Formats: sequence, C-alpha cells, structure tokens
Amino acid sequence: MLTNTTQPAIRPLFSWRKFWAHRFGPAPFLPMSRAEMDQLGWDSCDIILITGDAYIDHPSFGMALIGRLLEAQGFRVGIISQPDWNSAADFRQLGKPNLFFGVTAGNMDSMVNRYTSDRKPRSDDAYTPHGEANKRPDRAVTVYAQRCREAFPGSAVVIGSIEASLRRIAHYDYWSDKVRRSVLPDSKADLLVFGNAERAIVELAHRLAKGEKISEIRDLRGTAFMVGRDWLPSAEWEEMDSTEVDTPGPLVKHADPYAMDEGTDKNACATPAATDGAQPVRIVSRAERLAARRERRAHTVVRLPAYEQVKDDPVLYAHASRTFHLESNPGNARALRQAHGERDVWLNPPPVPLITEELDGVYELPYARRPHPAYGEAKIPAWEMIRFSVNIMRGCFGGCTFCSITEHEGRIIQSRSEDSVIREIEEMRDKTPGFTGIVSDLGGPTANMYHLKCKDEKIEAACRRLSCVYPDICENLGTDHTPLISLYRRARSLKGVKKVLIGSGLRYDLAVRSPEYIKELVQHHVGGYLKIAPEHTEDGPLSKMMKPGIGTYDRFKQLFDRFSREAGKEQYLIPYFIAAHPGTQDTDMVNLALWLKKNNFRLDQVQTFLPTPMALATTMYHTEKNPLKKLHRQGGETVGAVRGARQRKLHKAFLRYHDPENWPLLREALKEMGRADLIGNGKKQLVPAWQPAGTGMKAAAAVAAVSRAAPGGKSAPARPGGSTHGKPRTGHAASAARPANAQRPSGQRPAPRKKNSPR
Repeated sequence: MLTNTTQPAIRPLFSWRKFWAHRFGPAPFLPMSRAEMDQLGWDSCDIILITGDAYIDHPSFGMALIGRLLEAQGFRVGIISQPDWNSAADFRQLGKPNLFFGVTAGNMDSMVNRYTSDRKPRSDDAYTPHGEANKRPDRAVTVYAQRCREAFPGSAVVIGSIEASLRRIAHYDYWSDKVRRSVLPDSKADLLVFGNAERAIVELAHRLAKGEKISEIRDLRGTAFMVGRDWLPSAEWEEMDSTEVDTPGPLVKHADPYAMDEGTDKNACATPAATDGAQPVRIVSRAERLAARRERRAHTVVRLPAYEQVKDDPVLYAHASRTFHLESNPGNARALRQAHGERDVWLNPPPVPLITEELDGVYELPYARRPHPAYGEAKIPAWEMIRFSVNIMRGCFGGCTFCSITEHEGRIIQSRSEDSVIREIEEMRDKTPGFTGIVSDLGGPTANMYHLKCKDEKIEAACRRLSCVYPDICENLGTDHTPLISLYRRARSLKGVKKVLIGSGLRYDLAVRSPEYIKELVQHHVGGYLKIAPEHTEDGPLSKMMKPGIGTYDRFKQLFDRFSREAGKEQYLIPYFIAAHPGTQDTDMVNLALWLKKNNFRLDQVQTFLPTPMALATTMYHTEKNPLKKLHRQGGETVGAVRGARQRKLHKAFLRYHDPENWPLLREALKEMGRADLIGNGKKQLVPAWQPAGTGMKAAAAVAAVSRAAPGGKSAPARPGGSTHGKPRTGHAASAARPANAQRPSGQRPAPRKKNSPR
C-alpha cells in the first residue's frame, strides 16, 4: 500500500493482478473495427470506449491514455470514435462489451468545442480529421450514453472526461441559459468517474471482472452515482445539512418514543448511568481528538441544496457552488449528495492523486504516438499542435475562477520524474514522423508548476484554500524552480534535439520568485514570443478572477526584457486578457484599453468570457453573487455580469481599440460615460475623431443582429449550421496581444493557449 500523511492508504496503480486476457499482449492500435479484433485474435472486447474525438494513440488524448492503461491491466479494449449518434448502429460495431462501455465527449467539453462564447457554431473542430465540424452532438456524453443503452440494453455504462466532471451536480448551462440537472440522471449512466480517473477505472474494471455488480460498487473515490434519498453506506455515516445559507450542522435523528428496541440509539440523548461511585476522568490526547475528528469527517456526507431549489434560487445556487468547491481537497473532502427529484446524486470524495512513479508508468505505456491508420493522411489539427510536445505534470493550484482545470484535475500537482520525461523526448525523436529537432512544449496546465507542492503534507491535507497563490503566494508553498531548470538543461542537451520551446502558459507570479528560472527560460526556451496571462489590469475584475495585480506582470517583464537583452535576442511577451468577465465595469475596460495603448499592444484575437459549468466565475455570472465570500440572504457582495449583446461587444471593442470597425461604438460609449476627452488624435486619447471611409459598419451590424435574435439584448442559444472563425477553448476565452511594431520570426506564430484538460 502507498501511504503518506496527506492521503489514506491506497493501492498502487500497477499492483493489480493482470486479467487473463493480458496473454494477447499490447495491440499496435486499440481496435476500432471487428476486422482489427479478428487480427488480434479477440472474440470480444472487455471494455469499449466511446469518444467524440478522433482516435490518436498518444497520452495527451484521454481515450488513448485510459485505453492503454486498461490494456496494461490485461483487458481487451476497443474504441468507437466519433460514432453517428442518429442511431445505435455505430455503437454495435464492436459487439457487446463484457464489462462496460466507457463514454467520453473527448478532450474538450462538447459545447465549448462546438460553440463560441457568443453561442455561435464553430466552423471547425480541432479534434476531427481535416478539422471538420459537426462530428459530435451537443452534450455528447448524454447522447452517447443513451445510444449505448439502446444498442445493448443491460450493459454497464460509465461516463467520464471533462464534460462529465463539470456536470456532476446541478449546474448553470450557458448555452440554454438555465440550470440543468446533473448529467447522471439525464444520461442514465451507472457510474460517473470525475477528475483524473486512473485509480477508479482500474479498480472498477478488476472488480467487475471478479463478478461484482456495478450497482454495488459504491466506495470508489472520484465516482458519482444515483441513490435513494435515505441511502447511506453504513450505520456509521451521518449527514450534514447544508441546504440553506446558514451554518451547516448535523441532521440529528431523534429517538423514536414508540420503539420497542431495548438497545441504545447513538443519536439519542444519553442518560448518565447509575453508579456506586465516581467515574474516573480520562484525559484524551490531542492526537486522539484529531484522529476522532478525521474519522467522523470521513463518514460524513454534506447535503447540498436540491436541484429543484438551486434552479430557481440564485443565492442557494451560489451557496451550493461555494460548498462544493470547499470540499475539493482529497485530503479532507467529504462526500456530497444533492437531491434530484425522488433520488440523490451521491459524490464520493475526489480521487487520490498519482505519485510520480505511477504517473511515469501511465505516460510510458506502449503508445503508437500517432493517429489511427484509418485516418490515412488526414490532418487532425489538435494532433499537429501537440505531436512534438511532452506533458510533464497535471493539476493546478492557481484556482482561477474562470478556469475548469482545477475542478477537473485538482489543486495538487502531479509531476513526472525527469528520467521519464527524457525517455519520452527520446521516443518522440526516434518514432514520431516529421520530428526536426524542435520540442514544441514541456508543460501541462501551466508551464512552471513542475514539482511545486506544499512544504508540509499535514498542512496540505487540512487546507481548504481555493488558491495557493491568491491573494498572495502561500508561505507554505514551495516555489523552488530548480527541478524544472534541471529538466530544461537536460532536455536541450539531448542528441538530436535542437531547441526546446515552452508553449504552455506561464504563471509569472511564481516565476518572479526564481530569477534564475526566468533567465534560463528567456535565454534558451523562448521562440520569439512567450505567453503569459495577466487577464486584466484593474483590481475589481482581478479580485473576481483570483489573479495577481498588474504590478507582478511589470516585475516579470523587467526581468524578461533584461535577460533577453543579455542574450542579444529581440523577444516579446504575449499577454492574454479576458473581456466581459463578471465584476468588470465599462470603466475597467477603458483603463485596460489605455494601458494597452500606453504599452503599444495591439490584440490579434479577442474573445469574451465563456461560462463553463461549475466554475466559480460561472456562478458569479449566473447569480451575480460572490461565492468567494460567505453568502447571506440579505446584503452580501453583488457581482455585475456582462450579459447584453451591446455591452459584451463593447468590452471586446475596448480590447481592439485600434480597429476602425470599433471606433463608432467606442466613441458613442465614451460620450455616454462622460469620457469624450479620450476621443481625438492625441497620444493619451483612445479613439480618433475621424472615421476611414467604408469602415465602422460591422460592429453595429453584429450588435443589431444579436439583439434581434434575442429580445432584451441577451444572446440566443446557437443552432448548428452556422460559421465562425473562433478557435476552441475551455475554461474561458481570452485575447492575445502583441506589440504593435513586432514582427513574428519566420515560420513562428504563438501557439494556441492551453486551457483544456488532457482528459
């Protein structure tokens, strides 16, 4: 058993006795057809994975990682990629699985993948051959799970991936503009696995193979399922009521006065026993008290407000969101339950993170490291983006309220060993077609959280902070970048490796703690541009994002410029900003636009905040309450939400203050705000008073079109069949800026921002 002070005893991931089918050995690719199964000598599949993505046998793609992990446990795993969901025919192509169907929408939430932040259908899909759009349905997890039931009634169905993770309880759905139920009752799945699911999915497979019924497997961390309203795992458990905004407390079960049981009810009031003398006083040590408290907590479930309550009550929705996020640390999280009609959605505590040796084992399975041969020469954009990159860690303790990484992968950083990363680079060099010696990224959700962790495991296990770096970097957080510097130096010294670039977004408030790291990064690993994410300049919106002030960016920029000059290189920062984030006022956008102009930045792309299910910023958008603080029925902080089409368009226009198409809208708004002084041709003015011929009509037409589509100025839900040039993002949509006079190096362009989970 693996043990430490932060987690309960856990079984090592690769310690299970392999299932009998391991004798077949690893497949060149997991089969996608009966013909491939025949070639492998299989008469059936033990597990069939359904995915909304093209099948790329690479650890950056969830279905490949989980598939290869199950294969390593001895199971026969087949994949059905991007099936036609209009009937159950495609879901029968590999036959009935012996154990279960595993259903995933893919690496991205299907709604984020298909629609822009303005609810317009996207014209492409990066996870599909040739980037073809409309190869997956809306809310793909629900649709796929229902089709599995139709194809083979009685088969076990397990749902997972980021789409299922973010919909495990009642949640606000931006695309339909309402609170929707958990995905569990809608999909009719037997089990939902959330977060990084390796431990749960491996144990589930082995237990099902031994004959256990899926309906009886209720003790796996990182899983959710439907139960009766009074169900508890055992008599030891108690329920804590958090269905109202007041302080939660235990549900006391009073003794039944008519009961004939002579036994003692543990919840009844105790009566002192008659004694002949005084009882001895027992001194209970602090360690015993803490152990008893931990034991009680481990057998406590918190009841959230029911779906029927939160769907119509913004205060209760915000309260449920706050409670949910406070129960997210695997070291101290309690189980949660939420009523949906006559039944409950039950959530076990989050999964225990993988240790380094386990993560190494997962990433070093026998991946083919390329798309399935069935796609021929078709280009798959997502594969082209990551084919020469290596994932070195997972998780994020930043806690940004707009991002879905933390809700899915957790706050505890899971890092691979340096040796394992080096072995993958060598394998990529030797096996991946087209490798020219350029490693495009060594990163993950962030570039520089590799091997960073709490200095004390006991403190980590007890911590309930939502962020380790906001409002300031926690004094208990280790910020030593030495392991990352060592990895960079070793990677770039490998034979056949010409350059190692860093494409993941950099957490610059951590980087300034290590000038040596910034020097190493800037002088050896920047290809002309480096992505960072200030997100805004003003304290109001930054406090709702849980992001540091712009002063930290300034300190980082000073070091970046200094080390670039010392290296004799002309390099630029690419800052990202969010338009229309909750808590943002029009004046905040004016000040941000002035900052951009002062620093000579012109934004290439602008997108607005996209509310994704379960994110804290989404709660702010929906409820206009601040779940970062204790909530009250009366009073409390109100958070403004940018909803109307005109205001959303205006916030985007301020970020592209230099575009003549936006000038009429900006001039009109500045006059309304009493800031006509910013209209003119001066250096400190924002918008010229003159208008180039033939410009300025697109913005007005776009606002009018959206307003007509949704009365009251609210964008209407998008329908398939439209077109947009937006690119898929999850968590939020942002804007990338570059200096107005900067020229990109030949053949280089900023890589797409990674705000997406690999599973």
